[in-house]
Order: sequence, then C-alpha cells, then structure tokens
Amino acid sequence: MPALRFLLNDELRELPDIDPTRTVLQWLREDADLHGTKEGCAEGDCGACTVVIGRLDNDGRMVYRAINACILFMPVLDGCQLLTVEHLKTADGRLHPAQQAMVDHHGSQCGFCTPGFVMSLFAMYINRDRPTRGQINETLSGNLCRCTGYRPIIDAADAMYDYDWEEPVLVHAPETARRLQALQRDRGLEYTHGDHHYAAPLNVAELQEQLAADPDATLLAGGTDVGLWVTKLHRDLDNLVYVGHVAELHGIEENDDEVSIGAAVTHTEAMEVIDRCFPDFGHLMSRFASLLIRNSSTVGGNIANGSPIGDSMPVLIALGTRVVLHGPNGRRDIPLEDLYVDYGKQNRQPGEFVERIHIPKLSADEHFRCYKLSKRFDQDISGVCAAFKIRLDDNGVVREMRTGFGGVGPIPARAPDTEAAVTDKAWDEQTIGQAEQVLAGEFTPMTDMRASEHYRRQVTVNLLRKFFIETSQPEQATRVLEEEPIS
Repeated sequence: MPALRFLLNDELRELPDIDPTRTVLQWLREDADLHGTKEGCAEGDCGACTVVIGRLDNDGRMVYRAINACILFMPVLDGCQLLTVEHLKTADGRLHPAQQAMVDHHGSQCGFCTPGFVMSLFAMYINRDRPTRGQINETLSGNLCRCTGYRPIIDAADAMYDYDWEEPVLVHAPETARRLQALQRDRGLEYTHGDHHYAAPLNVAELQEQLAADPDATLLAGGTDVGLWVTKLHRDLDNLVYVGHVAELHGIEENDDEVSIGAAVTHTEAMEVIDRCFPDFGHLMSRFASLLIRNSSTVGGNIANGSPIGDSMPVLIALGTRVVLHGPNGRRDIPLEDLYVDYGKQNRQPGEFVERIHIPKLSADEHFRCYKLSKRFDQDISGVCAAFKIRLDDNGVVREMRTGFGGVGPIPARAPDTEAAVTDKAWDEQTIGQAEQVLAGEFTPMTDMRASEHYRRQVTVNLLRKFFIETSQPEQATRVLEEEPIS
C-alpha cells in the first residue's frame, strides 16, 4: 500500500495505513502524542487546533499558512510539512518570539487556547514584517479566547517583532523545499483503508479516471465544509477524491477583460487580485469566515458547495461570473446563477466538476457594491448577503442591472423583476422607490437562528437603498468602519 509521506516538524513520517477521514488533530493527539494542539470546537471556529502547513509553490519555494487541524484530513498532508507548537522553541529551550511575547505580556489566561494563538502569531511572524493593528486583528480572526483577554495577546503580536531572533524555519526553508521536492509524486496518491478509498489525482486526466469509476465520489478541496460532515454529522465517506493537487485547477490569470481563477485556488490566494480588481468584494472577503479558514477554503469549493448562505456566490453572480464545468462529455461554460437549481441540487451532470471561474472586470460606466449582514463582524455566517451592479449611460439612465442575493431563498439568486424595474430608467428617487416595492415581494425568506423572515425582507430592500445612495450621492458616509487594505 502506498504510504502517506510528510514532514512532521523536521521529521519524515511515512504512514502506510491510515483512515483517509482521520483528522490531523486526531492524529497529533492520539497517535503522535503531541498534545499542544487542542480541540475546542471540531468545526474550524475557535482556532485552538491551529497548526502551520508548509507547501511548495509553483517556483519550488516554501509557503507557510496557518490552518485548522480539526477539519483537515490526514492524506492532504502528503508532500507537505506540518509544524506544531512543539516545534517552535530551540533545542536549548529558548522560546520563539511568539511564545516569549505571550509570556512577557501576560497573553495566556487559562492557557487552553494559547497554543493556537501562538501558531497564528508564528505564521504572521514568518510571513510579514511588523503588522498594523488591523492586520493583527485579521490574523487572529479565527482564534477565540474565552477568557476575554485579547488586549495582551494583541500587545504580544506587536511586541514579538522586537526580539533578537533569526527564524529557523526561514533559514532552513531551502533545505525543507528540497526534502519536500523529493516527496512529490509522478502519479497521485491512491489507497484503500478498510471500506474507505482515497485518491489525490495530479491532473484532470487522473481526476476524470476517478470520477468515471465513481461519479458519486465525494470531491474534497479545502475541506472546510466536508470536514464537518465527518466531525459533526459523523458521515461515513466511502470514496474521497482530493482535488488540491490537480494542476489545471490552480492558477490565476488576468487580462483587460476578466479574471480567471482555478477552482482549487484558495480564498487567501485569490484575495490580492480580487481586492485590486473589485475592492468592495475584497473587503467582503476579509469577513469571509476567518483567515485560518480562508487559508484552506477554495473559490471553486465554495461555489460547488452552493450554500444559500455562502458569501461569494451572490457577489459573483452580480458581477456576471461564468463557471466552467468539466465532465466526461467535455467542458460547459454557463452563467454561475444557472448552476443552482434548488436547495442541494445543481446543474451538474454525473462526473462533472467545477474547473474554473471567469469574472468580468468592471467597465468605466459600471458601479458595483456588495454587502454582508451578520450578527458578528468577523467569522460569522450571513443573515443576508447582497450585491448590485449597474451600468449607467452619460444621461444617468440604467442600461443594465445585475443583482445577487444570499440568505433569502433556497439558492443564491438574482432578482430579475427588480432588475427589470430599473432598466432603461433614470437612476433617481422615483426609480429606486419603484424598485424597492418590487424587491420587497420578490423573495420569500425563511426565519431561522440568524434572522427572521421580516428582517431579511426589510434589509434586502434597505441594502438596495444603500446602493442607490452610494452610487448617486457618493459624498454621503455610509460605511461604519474604514477598512484597511487587505494585502
């Protein structure tokens, strides 16, 4: 049986027989006897399980990202380096600046969440120069302290850059890259453990082979949702096909007309181009789950999951995004909104998978905004997500409008009647008043723990009004917080 091969800190590990749905957290605590990584929620919310994963980029250099170990399946580590809190101090016992600063600034209260905070700080330390307060907040958005002691942790995050320290992980990165390069495969990892089968194809041809053998196989990308199927719903996933190594599903391409993103590109990887080309979308993405989740979650996985409360789909729909589906009969290029048929049902044929998405760039006469309403600013699921794009002529007449809504129905969707109500009309108070009346009756939202039907219906209309104000009266202050640049 092929062995799963990875570096645990600096030690090569080869595991020939491991359940493909065993999480990294379970393995660390129960098999590797490394107990610094904690379980707090088992769903990627609290950050107590934070570890750092090192991978090779396209140029053969090491890239390090902090992620949630509680929803990451072990085989995904193949060809990677796994860094845990036990790795940080030196052989002579000297603490890493992220650890020492937490000690010196009293950043540890009960201590349970502390290793997770330390690992997030460590990832920030090796990835950026001294951060701003906003960047610290962004880094720690996925780590929760139930003792409510964030101030000393934030102080530690700033102070750790003052220590005299030569980072061993960066010093040894070229050697680590050479070691990982030796672990790369000519053909994707594939093995069976009991009733569970796992495959990690390296290209589209191998992926098609796997789906031809089992069109109903569970496609695994970032695992930020599929992981919960195992840890929370206790589902038994017989056949997992991991798409994270499929070369054609990676890469971001940009020209004058559009941005093209591979389905396996993570949200963190996509942030720079999205923030630059669609700033409002970039700010919304900074509230998409947490940094830890965005380091794992993929653009295509979020689209393919198709949750009615997912944040990216309404925005992408309003922008006019097209999705490329690849299956046994070749490729299909369809508008994103046409992918969603009903709750849990998509316009995908057996064996089809999301390959790429194409997002048209905004022209000079187009205006675009998007909005997320949730109970918490960071790391929360939307009650309502809405996006609007209009194209105005020189006389202020709407020549085209596109909308996208989430949280107001069983699928992410446009509001076609509202769009029709403003098209070829002046973008003025009379037009927006008529559009608000139409929009109020266009959806039938549900009431749940996040919002009532009445609230969702009302704020959907209010967000259309906000869009009108921002595009017709730009001098009006409508945003509560001034967001810092993301990158």
